[in-house]
Amino acid sequence: MGTRGGGRFGSSRRRKGRRLSLYPRELTEAIHTARAQQQNGTWQRDYALRAGVEGAIRQATHTTGLRRARYRGLAKTHLDHTTSATALNLIRLAAWWNGHPLGRGSHSHLARLQLRLAA
Repeated sequence: MGTRGGGRFGSSRRRKGRRLSLYPRELTEAIHTARAQQQNGTWQRDYALRAGVEGAIRQATHTTGLRRARYRGLAKTHLDHTTSATALNLIRLAAWWNGHPLGRGSHSHLARLQLRLAA
């Protein structure tokens, strides 16, 4: 039988029974090849770098609201992005000076509110 999350067979529970999905052989082989490559130390090092960059982007979007531009025009939007980046750097610097580096784990709602208000 299949395994969960990428095996040859996939099933999902429905109200009136089950449905079995068979994936094409090429797709299954591609998944197995990709998973074998992910066990490589080089891939894991590159992915760790990517995870760090994505963490910084996530902090910027959640703390300063960079998903939407507040202004019209390239110059004002650029100014907004640079001030947001400066605010993030100040938040990180204050956390480092106080001995409370920003962790990589999830924050509570109150902690997120404090970060948002500090920005």
